[in-house]
Amino acid sequence: MSEPDGPVRPVAPAVARYAGLAGAVLLTVAGWLGGALPGSPPTGRLVDIWRAPAGPAVLGCWLLGTLLLVGAWWALRWGAPSTRWAYLTAGAWSLPLLLAPPMGSRDVYSYACQGWSWTHGVDPYRIGVAAAGCPWTDSVAPIWRDTPAPYGPFFVLLAGLAVLLGGGLAGTVVLLRALAVAGLLLTALCLPGLARAAGVPTRRAAWLVLATPLVGVHLVAGAHNDAVALGLVLFGLLVLVRRPGRPRALLVAGALLGLAVAVKALAVVVLPFAALAAVLGRYTWRALLRDGGVLAGGVLGTLLVVSLATGLGLGWAGGLARSGDSEQWTSAPTAVGFVVDYAARLAGRPSHAVPVVRLLALVLLVVLLVALWWWAWTALRRLNEVRQRVARLSVARPRVALVGAGLALAATVVLAPVFHPWYAIWPLALLALVTRAPARTVWFVAPAAVAALLVLPDGLNLARLTKAPGAVLMTLLVVVLPILAVRARRARRAD
Repeated sequence: MSEPDGPVRPVAPAVARYAGLAGAVLLTVAGWLGGALPGSPPTGRLVDIWRAPAGPAVLGCWLLGTLLLVGAWWALRWGAPSTRWAYLTAGAWSLPLLLAPPMGSRDVYSYACQGWSWTHGVDPYRIGVAAAGCPWTDSVAPIWRDTPAPYGPFFVLLAGLAVLLGGGLAGTVVLLRALAVAGLLLTALCLPGLARAAGVPTRRAAWLVLATPLVGVHLVAGAHNDAVALGLVLFGLLVLVRRPGRPRALLVAGALLGLAVAVKALAVVVLPFAALAAVLGRYTWRALLRDGGVLAGGVLGTLLVVSLATGLGLGWAGGLARSGDSEQWTSAPTAVGFVVDYAARLAGRPSHAVPVVRLLALVLLVVLLVALWWWAWTALRRLNEVRQRVARLSVARPRVALVGAGLALAATVVLAPVFHPWYAIWPLALLALVTRAPARTVWFVAPAAVAALLVLPDGLNLARLTKAPGAVLMTLLVVVLPILAVRARRARRAD
């Protein structure tokens, strides 16, 4: 594990470790000076932050701390010296952020109020937290005060338990952060097994996933429920990879994946590819229906039990429709819609292209997801005819399913009507587990590095301040990046 699998690292591991630690400390200072503290959020203007008594210090600590973290992570993107070194370093970077107030967004206060609503007999899927009478509504971001909860019933249950045991807002936030850290620890537990199953060095996969600044800022300090959902997804996939075709294991994996969906709906994208990983033996339609059917039974049974136990049913599907209320150029379809509107205004014509482009993107997403699943299924079917050693087939089979799941998550995040920086963690986690060539990691590492710079400690998204130039830049990327990808693929085939 000590041999490098890519070019020589230009930065010594010790330098990267302590530079990242210094960055985490600076971000913690920025959080206490001007993070997403309880109470009414600021006006959302950068100039107001700068004019505040600690404004220059907040922005300075945030910028320097983020650059140090991103730079240290990027410097070792080829792989940490060892898996143990990667775990210890990522853990050291997280420790200061555990002591920081909520940072990067105010979603944790939304979680708290949704849990409060449920524990007080109010359905969080019918009305927003303001109408429910949550006493902590002032801490919730204004845009989400009147919207129903978009999260599954299992997470509402967890948030409700945090409210009951927390005894107040501060205690509730601490327990919600503990849940996020538990999800992150579950992710860390699953990474080595999945990486080995896909034939990828664990030291590189662990570093890319756990040391990314997005994890420290948004999952640890921000306490986002993505940590819980992602941990459950990876645990379910690990069970499938290790024990495919075993009825009990399939039911356990189905329960884990069902709980993940009952936390965040994004996990549903992984399910068709999880069904491929569940198959034992030859890949036939009969085997898929047999093993995938048991897995689906575990997923659906878990969703049914959680929905009935909480009394919430499937009302959270309505909340998902409101998640697109926020319009920012960080979503590729939204950015393209902005540019179409700008062009129409220059021509003197009215235009409302954003909803149309978003709908077209969702249609394209469905087509891509079906195509990716069919590609994975066809590739696995070909393995039926391959006469190779079992050891090689044991790597190829789970890797194809994991590659499909990672690409499906990437497509979903790119084509979704709304994008927040922590969404990038989902495809990053899966793609880091299956990408063998270190040079190819730049396609998902670079966007994650850029995403880490988009949000200030108090939750202000810089995309709100750069609407027009950001939309134009994103639209150019939508046009240019596919062309570059096709050229790179052709070059690899030629080589």
